[in-house]
Amino acid sequence: MAGWLDRLRAGLSRTADSLASVLGRPLDARSARLLEEGLLAADLGPETAAEVVAAVAEAWRREPALRSGGAAEVAAAVLARRLGGSPWRPDWSAAPLVILLVGVNGAGKTTTAAKLAHRLQAEGHPALLGACDTFRAAAGAQLEAWATRLGVPVVGGQPGADPAAVAFDAVAAGRARGAHAVLLDSAGRLHTKAHLMEELRKVARVAGKAHPGAPHERWLVVDGSLGANSIEQAKVFHEAVGLTGLVVTKLDGAGKGGAAVGIARATGVPVRFIGVGEAPDDLQPLDPEAYARALVGL
Repeated sequence: MAGWLDRLRAGLSRTADSLASVLGRPLDARSARLLEEGLLAADLGPETAAEVVAAVAEAWRREPALRSGGAAEVAAAVLARRLGGSPWRPDWSAAPLVILLVGVNGAGKTTTAAKLAHRLQAEGHPALLGACDTFRAAAGAQLEAWATRLGVPVVGGQPGADPAAVAFDAVAAGRARGAHAVLLDSAGRLHTKAHLMEELRKVARVAGKAHPGAPHERWLVVDGSLGANSIEQAKVFHEAVGLTGLVVTKLDGAGKGGAAVGIARATGVPVRFIGVGEAPDDLQPLDPEAYARALVGL
């Protein structure tokens, strides 16, 4: 875990370094303004940045225990509260628990599906993967490769097949085989294309015909390097399928890190997992405090 945290800190160092000079001094009107500018540069979005600065200023005035640790400690505590929420506790009574992963092209849905399946199986919960991205043959092949590597069964379809039909087959297979979880890897789609979003709604509806209540979780996978644009993506996907969680990937690269806070604030949807690399164990549950402290350089 120490190595994973080191990679997270390294991935967020761009933001941490830019905020260090601001948070290394007492909080006054000038440093509050500079903090807001730094948070905007970190991709929190204007509304979230303004809210965080106001909350930091309030905590600075009213919470002496935090203030004694400096502005960075106050900012970290406020950001952690914005990201906070109860840890994800799967409802295994719904078995198979069906998780639909959505997002734009290149966000990392396929690798996220495989890593989540690997994690659940390691915790004693047999999983099955549904290759519902039938538009790209490479997507199915990629998921098959991950499934073979990790020892997870996968159900797919021919290129061009109806993705909703594949979702139905995967969920039905999960029920028949006694899987505890079925993870549906959907095709990447632009949030601005109405017909593609309608198709995604169909995938969700048809999964529910194979197993009442499915999909029980609908998680948006976001590329952490995309910045504030991902906040608008999240709003549209939330309207389309009713998101229940977020997964922020690629935070080991060019990600500034603030978008995770901005999305959580804009949608009210909790961040469940964050990714800092390609290895199966590089996807970990979000620890709001550790994330916030890394974001401000603590």
